[in-house]
Amino acid sequence: MIKFGPSGNSDSFYAAGYSHTEEAAAYVKEMGLDCFEYSFGRGVRMGEDKARAIGRAFEEAGVEISVHAPYFINFANPEEEMVAKSYGYVLDSAKMCRAMGGKRIVFHPAAQGKDAREIAVSRAEDRLKVLRDYIYLNGLQDMMFCPETMGKLAQIGTPEEIIRFCLVDEVYTPCIDFGHVNAREQGSLKTAADYRALLEMFLEKLGYERMKHFHVHFSKIMYGAKGEIKHLTFADEKYGPEFEPLAAVLHEFKLEPYIVSESDGTQAEDARAMKRMYQAVLS
Repeated sequence: MIKFGPSGNSDSFYAAGYSHTEEAAAYVKEMGLDCFEYSFGRGVRMGEDKARAIGRAFEEAGVEISVHAPYFINFANPEEEMVAKSYGYVLDSAKMCRAMGGKRIVFHPAAQGKDAREIAVSRAEDRLKVLRDYIYLNGLQDMMFCPETMGKLAQIGTPEEIIRFCLVDEVYTPCIDFGHVNAREQGSLKTAADYRALLEMFLEKLGYERMKHFHVHFSKIMYGAKGEIKHLTFADEKYGPEFEPLAAVLHEFKLEPYIVSESDGTQAEDARAMKRMYQAVLS
């Protein structure tokens, strides 16, 4: 079964008088949604007691939870001291995710920096092999670590690069951010055929079992010559991408991902809209 939910809380959550993540569990459930992504974007500043309290609230509501590791992870950084921090960010995120009862950790893999593209990608790939070893040493190999496709040209994270990273080990499952792909490729995702070609590439390289429950971020994103500029809402009619063609292809391929809306301020509402679009495909 495909799960739909928001990344963080919509403006409507706060407008209704809510403020705590524990309250988001019932709110998301009331919206008819199935999952929620907690962001450690600015750092992992949470104790295990707080994480367990959040986990209890989401378990009681029957809503799954995932986490997004800090945004400043960069496995292509030439400085080993900085890379050591990136390992810590991912592992700390995973430990808090486990305390919350979740199993999915999304992370931005790298930035190109001043190096040639292949040098940066190869360096990131080598660091992900080291991260894999740390994952096993910490007994976290039952969790899903999801390197994300990225929206800016200066970032490492094309679909091909994410496939390459996921081939390092089965602990890695792709997070395909379709808005990022569309922004990076200047509006490449318009039709079912466009989505089909993208997913077929992942399926061919990683196989159906690896891809059946892959991770998805979806939002409409403004873009320019250098790729992503900012996240939008489903009210946008200019940039896209649109979800309906993807819904049809997911059903066609019998894929059951975990779909997280990253719309700007309307993420719960747009997650609900996606769920309804998918249900319309099934009917």
